[in-house]
Amino acid sequence: MGEKKIPRIVIGAVHSGSGKTTIVTGILAALKQQGYAPQSYKIGPDYIDPGYHELASGRKGHNLDSWLVSEEKIQDIFCSTAGDADIAIIEGVMGLYDGGKNGISSTAAIAKLLKAPVILVIDVKAMGDSAAAIALGFKNYDPEVNLAGVILNRVGSLNHKQMIETAMEKLSIPVLGAVFRDQNLQLPERHLGLVPTTENKTADMVSSFAQRMAADIDLAQLCEVAASAEPLCAKNTLPKQSYPPDITIAVAKDEAFSFYYPESLAALEQQGANIVFFSPLTDHALPPADGIFLGGGFPEVFAQQLSENKPMLLALRTAAQKEQPIYAECGGFMYLTESLVDFSGFRHAMAGVIPGSCRMNEKLQTVGYVKAQMRQNTLLGPENSILRGHEFHFSSYIPPIDLAAYPWAFTFTKNRNNQQYAAGYASGRILGSYLHLHFAGCPQAGAAFIDACRTYQAEQKQEAK
Repeated sequence: MGEKKIPRIVIGAVHSGSGKTTIVTGILAALKQQGYAPQSYKIGPDYIDPGYHELASGRKGHNLDSWLVSEEKIQDIFCSTAGDADIAIIEGVMGLYDGGKNGISSTAAIAKLLKAPVILVIDVKAMGDSAAAIALGFKNYDPEVNLAGVILNRVGSLNHKQMIETAMEKLSIPVLGAVFRDQNLQLPERHLGLVPTTENKTADMVSSFAQRMAADIDLAQLCEVAASAEPLCAKNTLPKQSYPPDITIAVAKDEAFSFYYPESLAALEQQGANIVFFSPLTDHALPPADGIFLGGGFPEVFAQQLSENKPMLLALRTAAQKEQPIYAECGGFMYLTESLVDFSGFRHAMAGVIPGSCRMNEKLQTVGYVKAQMRQNTLLGPENSILRGHEFHFSSYIPPIDLAAYPWAFTFTKNRNNQQYAAGYASGRILGSYLHLHFAGCPQAGAAFIDACRTYQAEQKQEAK
């Protein structure tokens, strides 16, 4: 692939809740309005923020995560998707130096990998010169991170802005913008973070964000900083599709199921899959396919509607009985169980493909990177294979009482503290768990899934003779 000159910038922050997503969304929309073609990225295992990026930029957002995908492939994904853009805007995760164990997939780590300058967002509410001290600390903590300036967020007044700018000038830290405090500069939130764009009308909101960022941030200076990034060398480790698609995978996608990484689905396509989408909420039948993929999302929010769509529940049970390959992640896993108890305590009947049920809890049950070792041969590979994934859920799974005979899919090992526990369900060609995967990072798992679909396709053709 060689070297590419890609103007790029990372928007990091001091901590979560600093306003990164609002600012990045506004910057993307403002740049688009000015005639730029901006390409967005989100660091870490996030499915929701890229939706706001796409709404603002008109281009599909991509994730960059060095736990889920190798560093070489991250560079290749970045270069291949940013090649035709005028500028790449990369939104960080949490605080600049926060990530998995030993800082894996932190904003700083990805910024260094992509040799991208960093702009630090600082929430300066109730803060004066201390903002400059924070900026200096972040700048000096790792000299290999090119901290090229700051954006002040939630500024209270012009005097407040001038006070902090003066302090920053003493340290020669450029201030690229000061966004004034405004209750309207907020994105809707709930238990897993932001509400996905599929569930709310955000076009007017994004337009107002664009106006504010164009007024409060020096976009010309931001573009100059992005243009200062040195050429990036990628080795082109992405797989090439050498044959037409020969199997079809039906992927659940609607308001209830929307958690998919674009490059993860692309990895399945590169290995021979034709992707077709369907809605468990509104469709009454599965599309003709050789396999089914139920991704994550918010089935708990739409539990009643999902439960009332009896034809779709029956279609999934029938597919399972026919031994059609079915792979389910998190929300999809919850949907395949016998029932789902929502936050109000009401029980909704689900597909009944996987024994046991799920219950929503008031507190987050787990979040973080995990290693998943297969306890048996599964849809994604042979026994003892290890996959890297991510968990993030408020629900808990309640398996059947007879645990001795339960077909656990994985042993999960938390990356942060090495805690181990049995997880997921695997039986025949059904696999479901709370694990989120990125198939670009585990192509062998995608290949195993596709091989199972090919076997099913061959069986169906044989039966039809």
